[in-house]
Amino acid sequence: MLEKIAILSDIHSNIFALEAVINHARANGATTFINLGDILYGPIAPRKTYERLQSLNALTLSGNQDRQIYEATPDEIDANPTMAFILQDLGQEPLHWMKSLPFDLHITPEIYACHGTPTNDLIYLLEDVSSGSATVRTDQKILSLLGDVCAPIILCGHSHTPRCIELSTGQCVINPGSVGLQAYTDEEPVVHSMQNYSSHASYATLQRCNNSPWDIAFHRVSYDVHSAIQAAQSRNRDDWVHYLTTGRH
Repeated sequence: MLEKIAILSDIHSNIFALEAVINHARANGATTFINLGDILYGPIAPRKTYERLQSLNALTLSGNQDRQIYEATPDEIDANPTMAFILQDLGQEPLHWMKSLPFDLHITPEIYACHGTPTNDLIYLLEDVSSGSATVRTDQKILSLLGDVCAPIILCGHSHTPRCIELSTGQCVINPGSVGLQAYTDEEPVVHSMQNYSSHASYATLQRCNNSPWDIAFHRVSYDVHSAIQAAQSRNRDDWVHYLTTGRH
């Protein structure tokens, strides 16, 4: 029996959800953790999230909002109280850590991981949002975005939406959903919303016995949502309070 891999993404500083997911995964036999990025951006607990991840020893990628933290200009910080809080809470060490994270990873010859697509962390690999809500892209479009990535198992995040998509090539694309934020509205590339209709944290596990097909499981985990909501309220993020409470935009 091979080791069980826990796939995490889009933690967004939600230490309370992260702790619950780690405990759940370990209780279910996970020994390896993969973190697909968008880790510390959020009004909850950036520094505590960073510190917890240092002890987890996860294979970790950078996400678009990780870049946005350490690339933030003085004008962007002045215009974004949440960003100002994050930078103040983190200090320098986590910024150096985020800068060192890889864009993508060939974890094994059979498993490839990225945050968005293999070439762009701002593009959803599986979802088209041009209508304002998410629809799954065509097989041809997903393959086009994958380019020359030929690994049988492809891991991606970014959309916060749990999905397992089988492609005509026989490849399987897994998005574990979001650990820390179950809904949001974004203005890029067009105004659109993602929502999972639940406050529960999300992650996935991957396991294979000998040469049998991969076993893929999705998990929804309850956690101390109230504490996460209190932190968001203290930073005047009523939008996050709503997202965290309802899983709706």
